[in-house]
Amino acid sequence: MKKEILINSTSYEVRIAITEEGKLVELFYESPDLSRNVGDLYWGKVAKVMPGIRAAFINLGFPQDAFLHFSDIDTSIDDYSSILGDDSDVDDDDDDDDAPPPTPQRNHSKSYRAPINIERGQDIIVQIIKEPVGNKGVRVTSKVSLPGRYLVLLPFNRRIGVSKKIYNYKERRRLKQIVRSILPEGFGLIIRTVASGQDENLVRDDLNKLIATWKEMESKAKTLTPPAILYKDVSTTNSVVRDLFRDDVTKVLIDSKKLYKEIKANLELTSPEFADKVELYTGNAPIFDVYNIEKQIEESLNKKVWLKNSGYIIIETTEAMTVVDVNSGKYAKSKDQELNSLKINFETAKEIARQLRLRDIGGIIVVDFIDLYEDSNKRKLHEEIKKEFRKDRAKITVLPMTEFGLVQITRQRIRQNIMHRVSDSCPMCIGTGRVQSKMAYITEIETWLQRFRGGGGDMFLRMRVNPLIKHYLTSGIINKILKLCLKYRTVIKLEVDEQLPLSEFRFLTGKGNTDITDEYGN
Repeated sequence: MKKEILINSTSYEVRIAITEEGKLVELFYESPDLSRNVGDLYWGKVAKVMPGIRAAFINLGFPQDAFLHFSDIDTSIDDYSSILGDDSDVDDDDDDDDAPPPTPQRNHSKSYRAPINIERGQDIIVQIIKEPVGNKGVRVTSKVSLPGRYLVLLPFNRRIGVSKKIYNYKERRRLKQIVRSILPEGFGLIIRTVASGQDENLVRDDLNKLIATWKEMESKAKTLTPPAILYKDVSTTNSVVRDLFRDDVTKVLIDSKKLYKEIKANLELTSPEFADKVELYTGNAPIFDVYNIEKQIEESLNKKVWLKNSGYIIIETTEAMTVVDVNSGKYAKSKDQELNSLKINFETAKEIARQLRLRDIGGIIVVDFIDLYEDSNKRKLHEEIKKEFRKDRAKITVLPMTEFGLVQITRQRIRQNIMHRVSDSCPMCIGTGRVQSKMAYITEIETWLQRFRGGGGDMFLRMRVNPLIKHYLTSGIINKILKLCLKYRTVIKLEVDEQLPLSEFRFLTGKGNTDITDEYGN
């Protein structure tokens, strides 16, 4: 599979596109107002503990407190005192993993739950594992880790894990022997896939850098008062190169000389075998136009996505879940309806997997596939969906098709979905996609006036509305606002407020600036 990383740098942001066989599968943004904070470590203070939902809220200095689920708390939480000089003691574990920083799995066991020793006002080191989504703050874990190029350092853990993608037993053993010979007491680590076949000195250097970074954090923590940041992970661009630049990437193409030199120099130090794959784009046309990325980004913002066979899918994202509807269109290649449905569903499964990765859609996803009647075909589709999702780095669970043709999927949510990154809520409709009808708007104003005058309100008022609404209210000889003034024996002075949505109005007292809208509202 031809896999490429294309990096476009503009005056205000950097965009990183990951393509597979020319198709855009992942997209990352980096800008001053969209800074990456996943992986950052903070000295936080416990603001609230809520045993009822098995969670705590941590003050990190953000507008919203961070969410810390009890399943993300290390049972040896007292060992965090070691950062102030005490010794830590964590049991050794030799599980394999390759997801820096590792996202903890919840323990759903009802028969036993490890006691959680956390209380309000306590100082705690946490690491951000999920960016804020909507009204929710960042999610954090106390099981901290420091990712490097070849290794992931686990400061409060003694386990040595090896990526499951390193299949050669001798290589796994060689790498373990290298790190065990220099790993300080009380530390653990994960050996990443890209470490396979690397020179011993490169692996040692990576480990020494990680340990030096942690020691620097220890010294920093002794001088800071929570909440405070202890460690800032690398930029989005550098993290993509660090985590995704592997043997399967054929090239990295960059259209910025400055960024090209920075990434090239970094790779020559950490992964010299990959440095030759980094190229500078010098064409006159925009790099994303040449590689058809702009068009694919635009398509990723549409609800409707067309398929090759003239079928299409509709993607609707709500607060609770994402719903995907599969439509066959005019596809009828075979006379056998079941066979047609299976082929459409197979092609759709591939596109849905790509769209979820590209749009960064997480949480619960329900897909309404074309109905299949044979159980064997349902099983084939289930296996095909799972196969397509193996390309995805996020943790995913796919349930078998139900009798209604629905497939339920859960996908790990780490970052904001692409729609939230490249668009803002419409100021007119407040993100609903619909605005209040004109008749309903007039009725709401009249109801307000009726309450106001019935309560003995003054006859002089000022009313602020959107410019479009003012035009609607004042059009005609005997306009709508005049009719309301006559009916309720009120003098209303209209004022324009361009910031107001179409569905809102604000009433103020005639002589002052006191807003009285909510006093007589619903």
